[in-house]
Amino acid sequence: MKVNGNTIKPGNVIEHKNGLWVATKVNHVKPGKGGAFAQIELKNLKDGTKLNERFRSSESVEKVILEEIPHIFLYEENENLIFMNNNTFEQISVNINMLGDESAFLQDGMNVIINLHNDDPVSIIMPDSCVEEIIEADAVIKGQTVSSSFKPAILKNGIKVMVPGHIEVGTKIVVRPYDGTYIEKAKV
Repeated sequence: MKVNGNTIKPGNVIEHKNGLWVATKVNHVKPGKGGAFAQIELKNLKDGTKLNERFRSSESVEKVILEEIPHIFLYEENENLIFMNNNTFEQISVNINMLGDESAFLQDGMNVIINLHNDDPVSIIMPDSCVEEIIEADAVIKGQTVSSSFKPAILKNGIKVMVPGHIEVGTKIVVRPYDGTYIEKAKV
């Protein structure tokens, strides 16, 4: 589907320079002289390389519609992640590099969305949040129940996060897999 270059939004996938690219950042620029354009940071879905491109409103690009299929994470085998299609129960194997750092947040039975293009997996969308347990953190400072200061802590999956001062070892917290940030204390 052809679309104007300045209508691309973050998350859109386009066909560009013989590859599939996802728009990660979009900045619309209206210079004093000349026509407006969209400055777009693109990430290659195959190898993860980044590219900055300018698209004017007069340019058209090929927007790719991906098939979003819900899957359940089963297990990790060597360098591959094994998922099961929620509808057909077919299993699919995806290289761990496709998910990158977010793979540390995968949990048995976790629901994800796998984007397919011509029946090939091109990206994995993790849930917005997941629950993890703190295994290492500095001691709680008395009277620091609600404070704006954060301290480093290590999760059960080995990822380091910044948490509020009142969080202690053994506490389960809700984190954002996309960037590994603390959201809130988990309701047990």
